[in-house]
Amino acid sequence: MTDKPAKSYGRKAIRPTLKPRELLTPTPDLHGVWKAKVITLFPSAFPGVLGESLTGKALQEGLWQLETVDLRQFGVGKHRNVDDTPAGGGAGMVLRPDVLGAAIDHTMDGVQGNWPLIYLSPRGRRMDQRMMQNLARCDGMTLLCGRFEGVDERVLEHYGIQEVSLGDFVMTGGEIAAQALIDATVRLLPGVLGNQASTEEESFSSGLLEHPQYTRPAEWNGREIPPILMSGHHGRIAEWRHQMAEEITRARRPDLWDAYLKARGEVDD
Repeated sequence: MTDKPAKSYGRKAIRPTLKPRELLTPTPDLHGVWKAKVITLFPSAFPGVLGESLTGKALQEGLWQLETVDLRQFGVGKHRNVDDTPAGGGAGMVLRPDVLGAAIDHTMDGVQGNWPLIYLSPRGRRMDQRMMQNLARCDGMTLLCGRFEGVDERVLEHYGIQEVSLGDFVMTGGEIAAQALIDATVRLLPGVLGNQASTEEESFSSGLLEHPQYTRPAEWNGREIPPILMSGHHGRIAEWRHQMAEEITRARRPDLWDAYLKARGEVDD
């Protein structure tokens, strides 16, 4: 991945194709707009929650695009099989390399620029804010959602696929993880949130967890908003928020706190 600036608007892309394209939204295919392509056995799972709230509004407005590719259509035989038993024996089934290869070649056809190919896998690098920031600077990304016992290793090697994990646990498939990855990336694209300051002040953006948030009413169940937040003194409010962020990070995420101190050239006492 490079630090290439993200693109948000562009012209319609007109490409000849022999296969009909299913429309997820009324938004036409736009050239130069950040796009997520998802290879999955369950295309009906998308856009899912991505079609709601700000990400859904941005999708309709063409600030980003989503395309699903049904892995089943590349299956082999009468029943369009996509998996087979593990070589060497063992439980479960493994997605076939010939099926995956055909799906990936189809999906990546015509793709240009900085466009990573990612497999959602529990053995991959864990998602973090820096990863999302890098992905938001790309031209788009293609996500492969695994099922069963995973995918044939030769596919990962042949295409140089990056493995990315939602966390240290196992799920039944990669669709939920893919939606989480897309959501966390799309919200960083220009214009999606509408308020750029929101992404600059939230958790992880400065290496710290976010400070506590409050809103009206001023008193609730005997608990009041901290007086400093009602003072109108923006400098002191900023100092208080930073202090709270440090305290919360140090108490809840020692790993992040250590990384924060190292980045600042400090040593925790």
